[in-house]
Amino acid sequence: MLFRSFVCNACPSAMAAAPDGRPAHLLTYKEPEAMPLSFDIDEPHVKKLANEIDTNGFAQLRGVVSEADLQQLRTYTDHHANLHPGEYFAYHGEQALAGSLLVNIWADPRFKALLARLYREAANKQAISDQIFPVLRCVQGNEGQRESNCFHYDASLVTALVPIFIPQDGEERGDLVLFPNLRTVRSSVVLNVIEKALLQNLFSRTLMCLAMQRGWFKPTTLQLEPGSIYFFWGYRSLHANRTVGPDLKRATAIFHYGDPHAGSLATRIILKINQRRARLVSRKTGS
Repeated sequence: MLFRSFVCNACPSAMAAAPDGRPAHLLTYKEPEAMPLSFDIDEPHVKKLANEIDTNGFAQLRGVVSEADLQQLRTYTDHHANLHPGEYFAYHGEQALAGSLLVNIWADPRFKALLARLYREAANKQAISDQIFPVLRCVQGNEGQRESNCFHYDASLVTALVPIFIPQDGEERGDLVLFPNLRTVRSSVVLNVIEKALLQNLFSRTLMCLAMQRGWFKPTTLQLEPGSIYFFWGYRSLHANRTVGPDLKRATAIFHYGDPHAGSLATRIILKINQRRARLVSRKTGS
């Protein structure tokens, strides 16, 4: 998920439309077969997942993505990684990812229902919008190092994350780090914007990394397991991936659900700023 001072955008080639309306970067990729996932989870299990997120900062469903489906996701990611050799890239939104196997996750009404139920458990009310915002994010190369340790709060309350490529060895493998549930959902979008501005900048992030190195801050650290899906309260939890070595590749699919401030002017402005930033990154590294 994924997600944004942290929300990423498709590269310019992904934004160009083909004659049939599909983004140009989808033309050379074969449409996927259906991913046989099942999100039939009963209410007690949903409550258990929400309780695990409240208590531990995250919840994990193991074995949800089969090895065959994972391989298809990796093939798709590799195809696009070749368009950005050795460099960071990210695609966001349904149009940019319409040719990927990920569509079979976010388009599954059972998956949307699961996220909606998690949102209700967290907020005690329904989300303003039921839209799922998908992101594919690939951290690699020197640019990928600059896109690491970018601590942030998500715009949406519920974040679901699917690991695709996760380095297993070494210190610079891009582990997910969380400072879980540091804040509540803010009643004021202005307060939310101020908090994000104070924390989501180079100075604050540098101080946080220094504090972690010296043991002053001790986040929850996860070495993600491909095949699993992770859930956490992205809006409430400060999080980032740790450094990824320039010769390694870390790719995740992120699904954001339930922006408590959906439709506000501030939210729309932040989204446009994030999209512009992502386009600039893609132009520097793009095909």
